[in-house]
Amino acid sequence: MARRTNSSSTGGSPGPRNRTPQPLPRRRRTFGDFVKAFGAFLALLVLLAGVPGALVVAVGWPLPHGTPSLDWLQQEITVGTFIHVLTVIVWFAWAQFTACVLVEMKAALSGVGLPNRVPGAGASQLLARQLVAALLLVGAAAASFTPGLSQLGQSLEGGRHGSVAAAQQIPGGLFGQQQERAAAEAAAAVAEQAADAASQAASRPDGGTSARHGDTKYYRIQPPEGRHHDSLWEIAQRHLGDGRRYKEIYELNKDRTQPDGSKLSEASLIRPGWIMEMPGDAHGGELVEMPDAEPGIPAQAQKPIQQQIHDYAKTGDHQQAGGRQDSGADRGDQVDRDTAHFRVPQQRAGGDHGQERERAASDEAAADSRDGQGAQPAAAESGPAFGLPEALVGAPLLAAGLLGALGRRRRQALWQSALGAVRGHRGMEPPVPTGSAADAQDALLVGADPDGVRLLDLSLRGLAAALAAESRPLPTVYAAWLGGNGDLHLQLAQPAGKPPAPWQLGQDQTFWMLAHADAERYEETDTAAPYPGLVSLGTMDDSRLLLNLEAVPGIVSLSGSATDRAAVFASVAAELATNGWSDRMTITLVGFGEDLTPLAPNRLRHLDDIEALVETMEAETRQRRGALGAAGHDSVLTGRTGPAQHTRWAPHLVLLAAEPSPVDALRLAELAADAGRLGIGYLVGTESGELPGAAWEMEITREGKLLAPLLGLELDAQMLPADQQRAVVELFVEADPEGGPDGPAGTPPFLVDISEQGRPAVYARLVGPYEIIGLETPEGERSPLLHEALALLLLHREGVHPRVLSSALWPRGVTEDVRDALVERLRGWLGTDPDGTPRLGADATGRLTLAKSVVSDLDVLRSLYHEATQGKGVDSRVVRGRLLTDALVLVRGPLLADRPEGRYGWLTHEIIDAQLPLLVADIGLALSAFHLEKGRAEKAIEALNASMNSAPADERLWNELLRATHATGDEDKVKRLAADLVARSGARGLPPRTEALLDELLPAWRSGAAAVS
Repeated sequence: MARRTNSSSTGGSPGPRNRTPQPLPRRRRTFGDFVKAFGAFLALLVLLAGVPGALVVAVGWPLPHGTPSLDWLQQEITVGTFIHVLTVIVWFAWAQFTACVLVEMKAALSGVGLPNRVPGAGASQLLARQLVAALLLVGAAAASFTPGLSQLGQSLEGGRHGSVAAAQQIPGGLFGQQQERAAAEAAAAVAEQAADAASQAASRPDGGTSARHGDTKYYRIQPPEGRHHDSLWEIAQRHLGDGRRYKEIYELNKDRTQPDGSKLSEASLIRPGWIMEMPGDAHGGELVEMPDAEPGIPAQAQKPIQQQIHDYAKTGDHQQAGGRQDSGADRGDQVDRDTAHFRVPQQRAGGDHGQERERAASDEAAADSRDGQGAQPAAAESGPAFGLPEALVGAPLLAAGLLGALGRRRRQALWQSALGAVRGHRGMEPPVPTGSAADAQDALLVGADPDGVRLLDLSLRGLAAALAAESRPLPTVYAAWLGGNGDLHLQLAQPAGKPPAPWQLGQDQTFWMLAHADAERYEETDTAAPYPGLVSLGTMDDSRLLLNLEAVPGIVSLSGSATDRAAVFASVAAELATNGWSDRMTITLVGFGEDLTPLAPNRLRHLDDIEALVETMEAETRQRRGALGAAGHDSVLTGRTGPAQHTRWAPHLVLLAAEPSPVDALRLAELAADAGRLGIGYLVGTESGELPGAAWEMEITREGKLLAPLLGLELDAQMLPADQQRAVVELFVEADPEGGPDGPAGTPPFLVDISEQGRPAVYARLVGPYEIIGLETPEGERSPLLHEALALLLLHREGVHPRVLSSALWPRGVTEDVRDALVERLRGWLGTDPDGTPRLGADATGRLTLAKSVVSDLDVLRSLYHEATQGKGVDSRVVRGRLLTDALVLVRGPLLADRPEGRYGWLTHEIIDAQLPLLVADIGLALSAFHLEKGRAEKAIEALNASMNSAPADERLWNELLRATHATGDEDKVKRLAADLVARSGARGLPPRTEALLDELLPAWRSGAAAVS
């Protein structure tokens, strides 16, 4: 859509137009009006004057005439005392009612619409309103003020709400969300006012052509002018002084029959010629009260316009019982594609996700007899009291992407170090984060939802594969909503027919929905990622919105303070750079984010200024247009999933934080005009909120709300503030294999005494089947959780944050008291050292730590290898051989080999699965070298084979095994080993170094390996 302005449309399109308000003819009053007014006068006279007069005459002054003494308080309570107390209460009620009458009278005479609410006076204020309205019914001031006396016995809920503007949105509406029940009742009261006044006007002999109410105004929707379309936001901005009051107009008119027979069901879906009733304080020259003779409109056309307004005045919410059941399917073609309105999809009640969450906490909750307490999301457990960055905790998809990318970076560093690819540095132990970096890592562990990312990726790829099998193109998707129950909703730009199973149609033809249980049944597929441009913006009513930036028909602008904009831009950039539902993309950061490039150097690139951006994007736009034309595709969507998959179909997303000049903005708008088809997206910052050529406009507030009224969005924004951004980048910089210092392997974080005097009090065997020595087995129901918690603590000797512990054990969430109960039970199970010190303690930051008397075989394994290569074994060959042999004996299999299915999911966040094989390989290599020094080739082969049981893919072991076998002098054995290695390598073939070594040791290995196989 074109940039909005606050000026009215003045184009020359034919049709009815709104003119200057016309003077209203005087309304003829009926006998019933005078009867109601007289009755109201009597009632007010009795209540305002009669009640206090009766109290004064009958009771007199009810309060003591002096200061009460202790003796007075100890006197017996008599009937007179009781009457005086009741009198005081009646006086207070009378004073409150009098205040209500004054407030209602002032509002009625000033014509400001609904008056202010008197605290605690729901029923009293409604009664006062009705009496004042009836009294003023004989005048013009009460015209749009209140329902009649006939509503006196009806529900009082409407009187407890001061304004329709306070209505809040909840999921379930079509395009514009339905309002909360309380706000809807307030709107119903306003609509009934309109209906009551309209019925009175229609009963007149002249057909009801007089004014509906004295201060009720109407607005007729203007025809479009170019690409500019009238909107409720702009109407509210012009005539109510605040665009955010568009909700009041919407509430007054929703589901009421318009002159063309249709109804207003979405705040953004309005048509030229529709009539909008306006709040009483509306002002401006385009408003019409009751046009008896509008200038510029032929006399023959006056009657239809007048009749339309009169007919419209007769409608209201009480006549629209079935209006909200209309399906949005038949309105798909009416939507202005440039102003597509987002809506929260309807949620299914009682989803499987909630049941899984309950089951996740059931073990410990049952053990503590807390079945009645529902599990809460892990992200909301302890609040900021534990000091974790809540922005990361509350961004599960972003956290999962960052955590996965960090794990890959650390594994890469380990392998490069092990293979000697980085200046001879062989660091087996990555640095342990401290300070803000440690808090950021804990927040990522707590907030990450890797399962959600996995299911999102599988669901989107599965949809693409199913559509390709049916020879159907991918639909254009503007957004994806992840519901609180785990369901995925895709919001389409336009209806695209019935989705392939197991996808279903959502609340209308523009929603495709996949239930959480159906997503679980998807399997891995090699289909290209169909919507890699999806990125999280925030949450609304427990639903998370992902906007598809590459599908936007133009520029998306973001206004707000520079700090808040930067936090949103950083979140968008970080998620796009690390998300798990994209294969490849380019993210260009302009004017910010140079320090973000360590997150994903292959995806992120930084440009200094807009001039360089425009030059780059002009060239790429031409290239993509040409490539699409040459391939015969109309958009990247058809090319992305077809046989011509290529990097040119990957999205290119541009994030420009600083506001461009008007000239640059127009140049960008020209480039972005065709961007949605080409897979290019633009997110541009602006100080003023006015960006030429912006298709969708958003604003970030200081309260962390992301607003886009014309899109129907009001989200709790996802942000990455500057301090948390620096902490996250520090984690990636420290994990960079190029950034580590030269030197030998790093010292393990925890070394144990490997002498006989260092026997631990509690010894856990983690390498292989899980066993614990030195503790009694806990009760059956509690044993799995306690064992898992102890394993987590043993793998993190630096300490584990309590929230990290709870999120690891209960990924679906758990209450704080259940977590704390487990910690206390674990502390009791581990016991105390002889000096009385608990074996489970906490450091200064509150992280849980184990005493040195609690040891695992992994700690011993690391200590033995460290002592053999950097300790006593350096100067003593005998000591080195014994230590390395003892270390290799400890390796009984993979880590936690017999862990139960469905538990220990937190291991996916760890790099121990890469560290342990490399450590075992290092031990085997060191022991092999020890034996080869003395010519014991068979012993060396035995050590290498033992290590290959735990690290079968380690190329170093393969090469060393070839050398040791060649040292035996048995050429046939070398040939058999070569054939075995060729078979193990599979289709990938042997690594280059191994091939080169075989060429040296066995020049005819290729023919020999083929003959053996």
